[in-house]
Amino acid sequence: MTHVAVLEPSRSTRLFRDSAIVAYRNVLTIARVPTLLVTATVQPLMFVFLFAYVFGASLGGGAYREFLLAGIFTQTVAFNAAFTTVGLASDLQKGIIDRFRALPMSRMAVLLGRTLSDLLVSFISLIVMAICGYIVGWRIHGTLADAAIAFGIILLFAFAMSWVGALTGLTAGSVEVAQSVGLIWLFPLTFISSAFIPSESLPGPLRFIARWNPITAISASGRDLFKNAAPPFFPRPTGWPAEHATLYGVICSLVILAVFAPLALAQYRKVASH
Repeated sequence: MTHVAVLEPSRSTRLFRDSAIVAYRNVLTIARVPTLLVTATVQPLMFVFLFAYVFGASLGGGAYREFLLAGIFTQTVAFNAAFTTVGLASDLQKGIIDRFRALPMSRMAVLLGRTLSDLLVSFISLIVMAICGYIVGWRIHGTLADAAIAFGIILLFAFAMSWVGALTGLTAGSVEVAQSVGLIWLFPLTFISSAFIPSESLPGPLRFIARWNPITAISASGRDLFKNAAPPFFPRPTGWPAEHATLYGVICSLVILAVFAPLALAQYRKVASH
């Protein structure tokens, strides 16, 4: 009798396979309940039109709209971390995490699959907002390669923020708590930045926070790569983060990943062992 050797897949291969299955499961949920995409698409559009036409009229018109879009892109992907927060809190509350725990799969795959599926949501949001931006007058004046790098940096930030959302969702304990806690810290993080106004216009302590805020760096990096100039009367940003916005933005995203991915995994192991 001939024995055929069966090669076991490597650990990294199993992680990739399991993560893809979990991500596919989350995408199917969105496909079956398309209203889940409403927050990721309608809310950004509301911000675009609100800031572009209500506030933009007194802040430079078309020039402000070009300044605005990179900030809207960054704010939206940061807010999309709430999808990860609520999604994991819901899975935990419904006992789905317990079912995953009973399967012969990598624990990291549950979190990686969730963050990857939510990265797809952020990608869809960016497409919708870019189309809307072109409607209101936003243009990419740089090269397509620079624009691709800008969107890549924004999506890297989205992926990093999803891990913050993962830790929040696993800690919240319930969907109701996750829905409130998941947004409380995002609002000050977004608005104490240069996403919508120049950070130099803020008072002392807030100006310092805004200069070093990752959202400021990602927004400024996008403007630099899209070649979107600020209105001429906006004060010019100063300081190392402003002068090295792309580098600082990438560093911030990588640091967030390095800190929150292990913390989220440790929290998952804790709640999954109960």
